[in-house]
This record gives sequence, C-alpha cells and structure tokens, in this order.
Amino acid sequence: MLNKYPLWKYLIVVFVLAIGLFYAAPNLYAPDPALQITGESSAQVIDDAILKRATDALEEAGIAHFGETIDPDGRNALVRLRDSEQQLTAQARVHRALGDGFIVALNLAETTPDWLSGLGGQPMKLGLDLSGGVHFKLEVDIDAATERRQEYYLNAVKRALREDRVRGFVSLDEQGNVVSQFRTEQLREQARAIIAENHPELYLDRVEEADTFRIVASMTEQTLREIAEYAVSQNLTTIRNRVNELGVSEPLVQRQGKNRIVVELPGIQDTAEAKRILGKVANLEFRLVANMDAPAADKQQFDYRSADRAGMSEWLERDVIITGEHVSNAAASFDQNGRPNVQISLDSEGGSLMSRATRHNVKRRMGVLFIERKYRTRYEMNEAGEEVAIQIPYDEKKLLTAPVIQSALGAQFQITGLDSPLESSELALMLRAGALAAPISFVEERTIGPSLGAENIRLGVKSVQYGLALVVLFMVVYYRVFGVFAVVALSFNLVMLVAMMSILGATLTLPGIAGIVLTVGMAVDANVLIFSRIREELNGGRSPQMAIHAGYDAALSTILDANITTLIVAVILYAVGTGPVKGFAVTLSVGILTSMFTAIIVTRAMVNLTYGGRKLKSLPIGGVNKA
Repeated sequence: MLNKYPLWKYLIVVFVLAIGLFYAAPNLYAPDPALQITGESSAQVIDDAILKRATDALEEAGIAHFGETIDPDGRNALVRLRDSEQQLTAQARVHRALGDGFIVALNLAETTPDWLSGLGGQPMKLGLDLSGGVHFKLEVDIDAATERRQEYYLNAVKRALREDRVRGFVSLDEQGNVVSQFRTEQLREQARAIIAENHPELYLDRVEEADTFRIVASMTEQTLREIAEYAVSQNLTTIRNRVNELGVSEPLVQRQGKNRIVVELPGIQDTAEAKRILGKVANLEFRLVANMDAPAADKQQFDYRSADRAGMSEWLERDVIITGEHVSNAAASFDQNGRPNVQISLDSEGGSLMSRATRHNVKRRMGVLFIERKYRTRYEMNEAGEEVAIQIPYDEKKLLTAPVIQSALGAQFQITGLDSPLESSELALMLRAGALAAPISFVEERTIGPSLGAENIRLGVKSVQYGLALVVLFMVVYYRVFGVFAVVALSFNLVMLVAMMSILGATLTLPGIAGIVLTVGMAVDANVLIFSRIREELNGGRSPQMAIHAGYDAALSTILDANITTLIVAVILYAVGTGPVKGFAVTLSVGILTSMFTAIIVTRAMVNLTYGGRKLKSLPIGGVNKA
C-alpha cells in the first residue's frame, strides 16, 4: 500500500529515538562544583582524618559543603560545594590546612544517577569555554637545564681524561665553567686536545697561575640558546605525551613566549591526577654505589648519601651511567614473587652505555635513584597586607634499589623495590612519556566555569533557542501540519545530536554550539526540499498520496548530494583544523548524519502514520493552487 511502512520500520525508528533520549538524558544533570584532594605520591592514602581536616577548614571559613566521599582505593577524596563562586577560596583554605604533600584541585563532580551511569549514560564533555576543564600555565626552569648540562660536561670531561689516563683535577667554578687543573703544560695540552675532540661546542681558554696549568671550558652563547630551546621543546613533547596518556580529548598544548607552556584539558574530570602527572618532574639516574675502601684521593668522585626504604644509607658515585632520557619504553609488571616492578627498555645509546658500565663492574652494586621536584609552601604578607603563598622548589632524592650486578646488563632490565602497583604504574608512565629536560612550575591554574563558562553556556543555549523558535515559526506558518512534522523531527534531531556527542565522548565548545545552530537550519532545509516538491506534485494534478510518495523520492537525491558535500567539508575541517575548528567540525558532522535520519525517515514515518492508506482530497501543506 502506498505511503505505509511495515511494522518493523516503525519499531526501528522508535528504538533509535528511545536510545537517543536515554543517552541525552545525563546532560540534564548539571555537575556540582567540588574540590578533589589527592596525595602527591600515588601510594599515599587519603583517610577520614585528612578529609576531616579539609572539611573543618571549610567550616571555619563559612563555606557550605556536602557529599564528602573517599574513593574505595583511598587515592582521592571529593568535597562538593554549594556555591561555585567559592571554589578558589575553598581551594586555598584546604591547601593551607593540609599543607605540602597534598594536591587540592578544582573539579566538577557528576550528578548523573547511578542507574543511568550504570547503563553507560554519561553527560557530554564541555570545553574550557563552556565550564568543565582546566587551564595550566607552566614555566620551564632554564637555569636548571643549564646546570644539568654543566654537570653533564663535568662528568664527560672527567670520564674522557680518565680513559686516556690524563691525571688532573676537574671541577666547576662559580660561573658553571668546567675547570681542569694540571701539573704540567704537556698534560694540559693533551687534555685540551681530548676535550676539543669530544666537545667542539665548548670554548677552551688556557690559564696559567704559578705552578698550575688550567683549561677553562665554557659554553658559548649559541650553546646556551640551544640548551634553552631544547629544554622547552623537549618539555613540550613530554607534556603532550603525558596528556595522551591521560586520555584527554581535544587537548591544547602549546608554547607561549620564551619559556612557558600552556596546557588546556577540556572535559577532564580528574584535575588532580592531571596536575600530578603533568607537573611530575621526575627522572631516574643509574649510578654505581661508591666503594668506600677506595683511596682517599679518589673519594672526590663520591656524591651524596641517599636513604632507601630499608632505612640504610648509601654513597653513590658522582658519575651517572644513564638517566631516564635513554628509556624508550617502560611497563609496570610483577616479578616471580608477585612484587611490583617496572620493565625497562633503553635506546641504542643507553643500552651501549649501560653495557659498558656494568661489564667492568660485575659484583658491584648499582643504585637506581629516583629524583622528584617538589615544593614547600611558605606564607608571607604582601605589600597590601594580604597573605600569599610562595612555592619554594626542592629536589627529593630516593634510592629505589641498589642490586648487585650479576652480569653485564643490556638494553632491557627491570627495576624492583617499589611499594605498590600504583607506584610502579606511575613510574612506568613517567618514563614512557619521556623525561622532562628541565623542571617546570605551575605559574597559573584555573578552571573556567563559575563565571565566564556559565555566561557562555547561557548565551549559547539562548542562540539555539532563538534559532529554533524562528525555524518553528516559519515551518508552521508556511507548511502548516507538515511544518509541525518537521518541527517534531527537528526536536528529535537535537536530542540525537546531543546523544551522539555523549556516546562518542566528543567535547562541546562554543564553536560547537555554532555548529548546532547551523545544523538546525540545515535539518529543516531537507524538509523544505521535500515539502516544496510535494507542493509541485499537487499543483501538477497528482493525487495527495502520489504527491507524498513522489515528493520524498524525488528530493532524496538532492538532499543526499547537498549533505554529503557538506560532510566532506566538515571532515576536512576536522582533519586540518585545531581546537575550536575541530569542535565546530565535530558537531557539524554529527548534525548532518542525525538530520538526514530525522528529516527523511522520522518525518516520513509521521506522514505515513497520519495520511498513509487514506483517501485524501487535499493536504494541509499550504501554497497549493486549487483547480
């Protein structure tokens, strides 16, 4: 029969619309502003006593809160706030109460019912401009990178002279220059040739004082610029890798100025985890445990004492075998006794250095030193009489393990002596994502949402409402009952668009809302083509049933051509665009797909249910010339 769907088609349409309503429903539940408390170490447990200290600080400041919870594994605590405007004040109060050793981050806590989230329903992620993300500005410590390079040159010169049996005293002066001191001019010239061959980038200056002959190796301005450029570029790459490990959609990581990096993580919920992972200035150093029976003259090579987990202390040699920069891959695992460890794979240079160092030191012990940049907080009064927090950086050095070298090691080995699987996973992530070339500090942290984000959301929703109202008015006045069908289909289109964005985990931004507004107009464009064709068929003398059938069939090819070409453009925008452009392309692409379903299939189903199989003398579609 003409203009009648079989039952299974109606059921499919109803099923698809029901799925769309279900997955769009979580977006009706607005998140609560919250504070998330996490330990700086992944092995640190948050208990009731710590949570009570935080809530007591909030109550003392008169900040309303509710719904305090601790994760089952004890890694995070969440405190929900009544007023989003008090988030920053609450963060400062809690951080002051808990002190160093804890990360207090701004967060947005989901309010989706358990039954809905248990079935896979999750709200759509919102970009930074629509409340729901975090903005970090990081500053790279160029001075620390320079000091690290100076230390590298010091050890390299010592090693080169020792291998060629050129005896002398090598140290760093106050300016960070490598100063090599010898007893004779002949030794000095031999050393100069060796240093020049291995490090042609250094400027070498001869100095003679009394009976000593010295070489001062200093870095040129070009070398200093290269160190700064490398530090920022390497940190940029490492932070991008760490963001990818966090699984953030559409992140922004870009350089700003000479030594700063901007990181924007839209839609992320666990901001404390993001801050800990991004700001983790951690590296590994593999050093030989010092032989305390060595002659006194050789003890200058010994470095510092570092306590391990057994409460012991070790002297380590100053020379570093390799650092975490040579790690090409790292994976958390367990040894044969079920204890957590990290499986390490080195690059070719690292494997060669490790093999050469361990081959000549079998039966000696090698220490695995974990170095982490941390901060102590000191509170001072500024000129305005306000109390401000000052972050003082320091390096915490921890000896993970110091096993005996049983045989020469190659490019693959394992690190043991870790406290928990969480610690091994975090260490593996740090090494896998890459070591930071220089320490970084957070100079700015903000979550957009309480003011600007809320205003953007309000204006964005208002633009969609205005656009929808004008489209509804036009369609109902111009196409009457058929216009009502188009409006109902358009409403389902918006629901399905939101549902698809939620299912895909796409991030909605302000340009994305512009894409939704454009989709509203494009969705009814297909119905305009269909209804106009039906009018033409009626004016051409066809019966209402034939006009409906011919109108949908004839307009289908035109609709497909127009939407496919637009979809191709949207895909190209997504492929070559970044940030806001991608957000616009995502909503436009999804909107095209959903609008084709609602404008063609859903409206046809409603028309068939209303007029299919009936004897009609006319259609309430407007603009038909009566004979």
